[in-house]
Amino acid sequence: MSTGTVKAAARTGRPSGTVSPRTRTRIPLAVTAALLVVMFGVGSVRYDGFLSAQVVLNLLIDNGFLLVVAVGATFVILTGGIDLSIGSMVALSTMITAWLVESHGWPLAAVIPLVLLVGAGSGALMGWIIHTFEIQPFIVTLAGMFLARGLCYTISTESITINDPVTAGVAQTRLYGPGGLFVSIPVLIALAVLAAAFVVLHHTRFGRNVYALGGNESSARLMGLPTGTTKIAVYGVSGLCSALGGLLLTFYTLSGYALHALGMELDAIAATVIGGTLLTGGSGFVLGTALGVLVLGMIQTLLTFQGTLSSWWTRIVIGALLLVFIVLQRLVGGRRPTTG
Repeated sequence: MSTGTVKAAARTGRPSGTVSPRTRTRIPLAVTAALLVVMFGVGSVRYDGFLSAQVVLNLLIDNGFLLVVAVGATFVILTGGIDLSIGSMVALSTMITAWLVESHGWPLAAVIPLVLLVGAGSGALMGWIIHTFEIQPFIVTLAGMFLARGLCYTISTESITINDPVTAGVAQTRLYGPGGLFVSIPVLIALAVLAAAFVVLHHTRFGRNVYALGGNESSARLMGLPTGTTKIAVYGVSGLCSALGGLLLTFYTLSGYALHALGMELDAIAATVIGGTLLTGGSGFVLGTALGVLVLGMIQTLLTFQGTLSSWWTRIVIGALLLVFIVLQRLVGGRRPTTG
């Protein structure tokens, strides 16, 4: 080994030629970004009208609610937990909103904070149960899933259509930019949530606690970090994002329905994993989750342009991608925590 090689190894603290942990954790993120570019390129070559900025904006319009929900799921997964109640909480939020606005005449401005409070409170309660009684998150959030979905049916077993002019106005408003490009208000909300989550996770003490908890809970506790408070908070964040995602879905469909968002928790988890977050916790990027959501949306868009394939192919492709990214994460060995 040359003198330069020895000095390089001494400076980095690892053998020369090896890949740093930070680089390893960024590999799945880079693969996701490359996959998104390739899919857009293939669609542009194969289908007329695909090569358009509006197609990309439509991905955000059609998946803004999923982006918000997936951001909440990222907080939980980064701690090594899981939240199976996401889809049911989204459905419950749509039902509460439609029921209060349409059936009881509540103003939308009063319903929104109530729905967000219900979501955040429910998530924090599940987090408190998980921490206090040391029960597996899978079991607690599974119970929360059944409870929230059951509450939907106590409100109504039928779909509730919203005709409230204020709600319809928010849902149908288009914000135009250069060249006639447009987005909806929910898109701006989703992007604001993404930006806030990025700042919180990567530039605050709470974010560092989240990564430390997912990296090794015992070590985090020995370091004096507030593991219990952090765990309760991340499930509260997930519940809050689920409720907000439900509100955005309400604007998207202008209805509340007990069968809304069936399986959305799995879509959120898939987007998070495809975006490079480890299911074991401690490593991941919220911007990667956004790329994962765009990949899922791009799959649906390609199938729509194809026009001859069943919608079930979306699930098949997502399942295959999920397996590929889980194997990729295992191969690159990105188990160590990062806050970059």
